[in-house]
Amino acid sequence: MPQELQLQVLPEVAASMDLLTENIAKMVKTSVVDIKKITVLKRSIDARQKQVKINLKVKIFFSDEELIVEKIHFPDYKNVTNAETVIVVGAGPAGYFAALQLIELGVKPVVVERGKDVRGRRRDLKSINRDHIVNPDSNYCFGEGGAGTYSDGKLYTRSKKRGDVHRILELLVAFGAPQDILVDAHPHIGTNKLPKIMQDMREKIIEYGGEVHFETRVDDFVITNNEIKGVIIQDGIIISARKVILATGHSARDIFELLHKKDIFIEAKPFALGVRAEHPQSLIDTIQYSCDYRGEFLPPAPYSIVKQVNGRGMYSFCMCPGGVIAPCATAPGEVVTNGWSPSKRDQPTANSGIVVELRLEDFKPFEKFGPLAGMEFQKTIEQKAWHLAGETQKVPAQRMVDFCNRKVSADIPKTSYVPGTTSVELGEVFPDFLTQIMRQGFLDFGKSMRGYYTNEAILHAPESRTSSPVRIPRENDSLEHVQIKGLYPCGEGAGYAGGIISAAIDGEKCAIKCVESLIHQ
Repeated sequence: MPQELQLQVLPEVAASMDLLTENIAKMVKTSVVDIKKITVLKRSIDARQKQVKINLKVKIFFSDEELIVEKIHFPDYKNVTNAETVIVVGAGPAGYFAALQLIELGVKPVVVERGKDVRGRRRDLKSINRDHIVNPDSNYCFGEGGAGTYSDGKLYTRSKKRGDVHRILELLVAFGAPQDILVDAHPHIGTNKLPKIMQDMREKIIEYGGEVHFETRVDDFVITNNEIKGVIIQDGIIISARKVILATGHSARDIFELLHKKDIFIEAKPFALGVRAEHPQSLIDTIQYSCDYRGEFLPPAPYSIVKQVNGRGMYSFCMCPGGVIAPCATAPGEVVTNGWSPSKRDQPTANSGIVVELRLEDFKPFEKFGPLAGMEFQKTIEQKAWHLAGETQKVPAQRMVDFCNRKVSADIPKTSYVPGTTSVELGEVFPDFLTQIMRQGFLDFGKSMRGYYTNEAILHAPESRTSSPVRIPRENDSLEHVQIKGLYPCGEGAGYAGGIISAAIDGEKCAIKCVESLIHQ
């Protein structure tokens, strides 16, 4: 029988199948020729000691055994051309995985997406980077694939209890993601590879009878006696359905405003907000790997750090080794940052959101906005940053030590943020309580990661779209909205996910509950 083995090896051994085979042969006391194949099942990096090691879990097939290659197949999708329709609002991971699950269960999804397909989005991303023009319907947050497509494709999630993570990863592999995402402890696809995967998912939805409509913004809901009957899109056309899965993402402010205007119950939700910090990747490598040069066998080093400062959590968020900072505004008159890495993570800089947890009481100055108080708090900071940086897509920036010393930086070096930066004292961007926490927090970070606290690090403000500032409450069992029958709040925008994997899982869960309800009606 194949044998499973856990071992720890040097990076150069993990990178060479010949060296790995020799190493394993010695461990199991056999010869190299007696090993037919080694399959890596799990891989992670252990950088706790001066000598960095790679943890591996492998399966060994010996020469006298039959080699069984397990192929990943698509589920048994059904042709749903003539089946009952469910509307899916949003073509991000929650929306697309919901649509595919509906097809698997024999129901026709009609996906409506305000933005463009992945190819069309590129022109609008170029416009925001080069010309500082923000298209409110097509940007880094809106369009096919949602915010994840052009902002990295990290697949790591702590939400193991939410659903079957491995199923989602296998589906992504079936659609073209590299097999490594099934192996790596912190899987990552890369912004350069995600668009093709999302395109292939769309084509699969259409192949089996589903529909996907781009540049189709939902402007209203059709509701009778607190029961959903369909949606009204921007040209006044009604699309009718008994069920609507609402998967619009964390930045669909017009949807939050529409729900509030129609007295559909929503509530303010705490989120986190701060800056995006950029360091030279070589510096992060030196800190994390305890070496002057990481060499060719180790990937660019990530980091994760959490501190309690004045009773609040301050932590790294969406860390991008070998990545860049992107402009993620969704409306004119605001600036927003996010980060992403290509699949090779080969850029010379590392960036991470460094954010502080907010509480509902922080939104008290905006209480007149009711459940939209957190959103208005978020908006105010983004608009202030836009004004201070020169009313373009440039962002306010400051060297890290200068920020902590309340000193405007004399110069800001060119960073990976393409629209550019303006030297600003970032204390002007944030409320005093946030500024004080971040100043102390960076000092504390520097004590844990020696070398992290440096003026080589450039802070870009703000990192404000960490999660939705609104929750759209739903029943625990049915997943329907607590007030509107047939409406299924889903994914990040509804407050039930935090990343590609958890959003995809939530999309599938909502689709399953939706079909169960249809069957019993």
